Amino acid sequence: MTVSNTNHNLSPTKAESSQHRLLIKGGRVVNDDGTTLADVFIEEGIIKQVGLNLIVPGGTKTIDATGKFVMPGGIDTHTHLELHFMGTRTADDFYTGTKAAIAGGTTTILDFVIPTKEQSLIEAYNQWRERADAKICCDYGLHVAITSWNEQVAKDMEILTKEKGVNSFKVFMAYPGTFMLQDDEIYQVFDKCRELGAIAMVHAENGSVIKELEKEMSKLGITGPEGHLLSRPEKLEAEATNRAITIAEQTRCPLYVVHVMSKTAADKVQEARLKGQVVFGEPIAASLGTDGSQYFHKCWQHAAAHVMSPPLRDDATTAPYLMDLLANGSLSTTGTDHCTFNVNQKALGKDDFRKIPNGVNGIEDRLSVIWTKGVETGKLDINQFVAVTSSNAARIFNLYPKKGHIAVGSDGDCLIWDPQATKTISASTHHQACDFNIFEGLHCRGLPIVTIVAGKIVYENEQLNVIQGSGKYVETACFTDYVYQKLNRREQIREQSIKQRHVEREPYTGEVITVAKPIANGDSKTSPKNLPIPSIHEAPAAGFHNRPATRAGARNLFDSSFTLSGDQWDDGNLRKTTRVQQPPGGQSKGLW
Repeated sequence: MTVSNTNHNLSPTKAESSQHRLLIKGGRVVNDDGTTLADVFIEEGIIKQVGLNLIVPGGTKTIDATGKFVMPGGIDTHTHLELHFMGTRTADDFYTGTKAAIAGGTTTILDFVIPTKEQSLIEAYNQWRERADAKICCDYGLHVAITSWNEQVAKDMEILTKEKGVNSFKVFMAYPGTFMLQDDEIYQVFDKCRELGAIAMVHAENGSVIKELEKEMSKLGITGPEGHLLSRPEKLEAEATNRAITIAEQTRCPLYVVHVMSKTAADKVQEARLKGQVVFGEPIAASLGTDGSQYFHKCWQHAAAHVMSPPLRDDATTAPYLMDLLANGSLSTTGTDHCTFNVNQKALGKDDFRKIPNGVNGIEDRLSVIWTKGVETGKLDINQFVAVTSSNAARIFNLYPKKGHIAVGSDGDCLIWDPQATKTISASTHHQACDFNIFEGLHCRGLPIVTIVAGKIVYENEQLNVIQGSGKYVETACFTDYVYQKLNRREQIREQSIKQRHVEREPYTGEVITVAKPIANGDSKTSPKNLPIPSIHEAPAAGFHNRPATRAGARNLFDSSFTLSGDQWDDGNLRKTTRVQQPPGGQSKGLW
């Protein structure tokens, strides 16, 4: 890899201009829809030319990418930087986290605003913007979590979509008492997302059952990290995934399932997509690159370092299975759920796995892990690699083609990828702020050797050249065509179908019974004859039946059926006079 300048005798003004011009020469440009040999010219942070034999201004900085791939910068759809969670704060803030992302070839992140139940969405959003803007080194967007539900939350969602550039909202089906919503609340959130043209996101686990299983583990004396996995079985992730998909179907809302960690949960996403539902699944670097056998490691801090929710699965076939579903399009994107804690923070749960802060690393290693586990194994081709690490995310969250694509007019966020470069992942050499790496010792083939953000080289020769606070917030507009074009058409068809099934009827003008108010025991002024006929499923009128119905729903025969006034409990029932012609014992005779 060589870097040169086409004019070494520049005036100060021209030298300054050349810093904003970059030519990537001799590489193969890889997009999700094709690969071509082409040069890429970037000026003022925007790609201005793509092709061969380009004519560029003097003083343009040139990078020789011969024999390498030129790709769109990675988009990490799922990060938690500078998050206060489970009694502590993540090790990575927006500066250290995005430095690490850049070193790994990621040029855009989508972080999560997570308000407390008492905090307004707008207040939390402003808090995240304040944290990020001063420190971030690459572009970023924001998802917003809904941790409580009321009219004000719905109004805040409208403000965020229309004024703040947010087009995705996440609900939790886990963490009861902190983040979890009930099904009726989830329905209302999804319904509001559909109205606003936003994307509903879900953390899918059955939090209520998990809470009971955690108690069971505690009673059995299981306090170590293995208890985390044992109390969160795969079926509970699959059940919640299916439930979220069902609710999304009823609200006609697009759904994005974050951190798909198991085969059965992935199957639920695949089944819904095969039926035509607009659902996206996101496996993460951890679920693609390691497994839950780590929870049974003899070293407590090693096991605890892998604690996250949903947990890694101890079925070793999970990672290749998820990679297969990425390859066939059943799963769509890849994130990291990057939420790092050091060993001394994880130690908050040294005596109780329920108190171990949940979260793992991945922001720096995502691309190299997926290339190694996907492309090098023959499961993904290079275009699919670009799709699942960048382009699909850009399309879903309405960043495409500014992000996730190398073409004229796209942002100058790209990387030069060397398919032959190798490294062994280690906490001793990574750029993340945490002191443990869940991919420790993994030998990777295929690495980013140059990362370019907004047309500037920010990583080269294993050296970072970033400026704190240089990244910018990217607004994500609602009603993205990739998601909503077919949904809007389906909604039109649905409305027409419902109208066709509407039945025109004459209004009912007959008698309507009056539902009497309950009367107190011993109220002789109210005649039983004036009471409505009781159903076997209703409580009987006072003065007659005080005992509950039988298990079969019938009247309790130990109750009195009459009063001293001569009234009977069923005086209100209409009686038919019917002569029985052939009763048991012979024919009835006599005058009638």
